Amino acid sequence: MFCLGCGTELKKLVSWQSLFAKEEGPVLCQDCLAKLDYITGDMCKLCSRPLEQTSYHQDGTCLDCLRWEENAAWSGVLDLNISVLIYNDYCKELVALFKYRGDYAVSAAFASLLKPKLQTLTYDLVVPVPLSPERLYERAFNQSEALILSLGKEPTHLLTRKHSEKQSKKSRHDRIHLPQVFQMIEQTNLSGKQIVLIDDIYTTGSTLRHAAILLKEAGAKTVTSLTVARG
Repeated sequence: MFCLGCGTELKKLVSWQSLFAKEEGPVLCQDCLAKLDYITGDMCKLCSRPLEQTSYHQDGTCLDCLRWEENAAWSGVLDLNISVLIYNDYCKELVALFKYRGDYAVSAAFASLLKPKLQTLTYDLVVPVPLSPERLYERAFNQSEALILSLGKEPTHLLTRKHSEKQSKKSRHDRIHLPQVFQMIEQTNLSGKQIVLIDDIYTTGSTLRHAAILLKEAGAKTVTSLTVARG
């Protein structure tokens, strides 16, 4: 068995604690684990952003979330985002390995971080954030669906996505003012349902809110997003 991050051989004496379990597939060595920056301490109660990273916060809510909640069109659309990691340089490398270089196996490592968080939630459906057909063709798999399957859950496909420019190429302003790119697959009654949206990164929250608003319009009681990293 070799470390997924650096390729060094893993020794049996390595302690995984509750992070990357060997029996779940790919693992990281202690040196690579140490490069991950876990979200701890005071964080935004809505999006998991460490409050030390924001210039202003109020009542445990960061400035970005305050702005979303002050907008009547978006207030309460996304009930909560839970992220595990800070999107530091090493996390970016792992996400790139996962999404852009097609290493599907990384999903098992990320899922081992998400699983304890998912176990704290009450939910009816676990929903992946969809890719457009063009983007799915490029990557060969949907990273959100891969995470759900690695969590041992069945993804419920409720949304489709129109093709658009890659999020990574958009400015922060453009991401926040993103036009609606999703649509419901069919008229589905989600009355009273509690939904967990799964994605890899929460950046501005725009993508997740655009997905959440459609689910709320279909009757969902709550929409919580669970993401690997907070950008």
